[in-house]
Amino acid sequence: MFTPEQFSTSSLRDPRVLRILAAAFNAADPYTAVKKYIDENPIPKNKKVFAFGLGKAAIKMTQALADSIPLTDTLVITKHASLLTVEPATVILGNHPIPGMDSLAAGRAALEFVSKLTPDDLLICLISGGGSALMTAPVIPLDELQSLTSALLASGARIDEINTIRRHLDSLKGGGLAQAANGAQIISLILSDVVGDPVEAIASGPTAPDSTTNQDTEMILDHYNIPFKRLNFKETLKPSDPVFTRVKNQIVISNLIALQAAKEQAEREGFVVKIVNEKLQGEAREVGKEMALLLKEEVKKQARPFCLLAGGETTVTLKGNGKGGRNQEVVLGAVEILKEMENVLLISVATDGEDGPTNAAGAAVTSESARKAGSLGLSVADSLSRNDAYAFFDQLGDLIKTGPSGTNVNDILICTAK
Repeated sequence: MFTPEQFSTSSLRDPRVLRILAAAFNAADPYTAVKKYIDENPIPKNKKVFAFGLGKAAIKMTQALADSIPLTDTLVITKHASLLTVEPATVILGNHPIPGMDSLAAGRAALEFVSKLTPDDLLICLISGGGSALMTAPVIPLDELQSLTSALLASGARIDEINTIRRHLDSLKGGGLAQAANGAQIISLILSDVVGDPVEAIASGPTAPDSTTNQDTEMILDHYNIPFKRLNFKETLKPSDPVFTRVKNQIVISNLIALQAAKEQAEREGFVVKIVNEKLQGEAREVGKEMALLLKEEVKKQARPFCLLAGGETTVTLKGNGKGGRNQEVVLGAVEILKEMENVLLISVATDGEDGPTNAAGAAVTSESARKAGSLGLSVADSLSRNDAYAFFDQLGDLIKTGPSGTNVNDILICTAK
């Protein structure tokens, strides 16, 4: 469980706001969600039960399952090693966000694991974000997949668009894992890290039917001007495929749960609270600017203290060679507007505790720290031009560093005026 102190920075000291952040992260606890589902949905006792965990939250989700029912065998593919008291079990660490040789090994292990199942068995999949990169069985050479993934991540493409491409280039995605399970019954408990919770997009839908086509993949590549030759895309399994008559896909946690917990805690802290966007998307710096402008308008209309909340996932179009992540860039985009105000705060954090390729979950800025940045000679425009939000907030002492959280339900954005 997270404590409020874990979110503290040089400028983020208000204990009320720290408690709001802790409440949001703790509400997205994968262990609790899986345990609740199993308690409320008894598992058939006449079947051997196999567990397959995939994604950043796989360890906690798998542990919850093992603490609830006996398991015949377990395979977990995740990003960070942590304690798993399950026997027998195999844990494989894949590569993220670019699939690598470890991801390839994980894909082979997954295929071997499900190939031993029979129609009399039950496979419980515990799926969370990050799975698309952590496990791969590509239908193109790995180096081509790596180059394509890097280009998509740099282009500003949304995660659902990136995962559309991935589904059509991987034999395990787009229902591929379910197809390989030899007729076993499958229950997939899913932690959503994609805006709108489309099951096919979360970890690229290894047990889900896919509504997209090869034509969609080519349209996405054309839209983002990805300079790749026409690839040999595979067609994915569609909702009418008989494979899915034995599959149940169930969302057990989403961003909305974390957002609602933040709202309830903020109300307990005495804030007037408004959730302004439950499906936040767009270019990170522009979203930060828009949220700051909204905060500025609300200051004119609302009595203090009040709190604005948003959830979702932004994107960054890489143009520089700096260091940062989408949440840090959201906050950087708000700095110039916030420095004109008084007693306001803007925070953006990734619930997995990892914002882009950094050790920060996100960042915070107040009106005071925004003005301090100017006195330190920090240039917002220069930092944005280089996509270098990390260095900017590092100098201010306003990077939020929680460490990997073991969950992953998109991002939380908080604005307050006190």
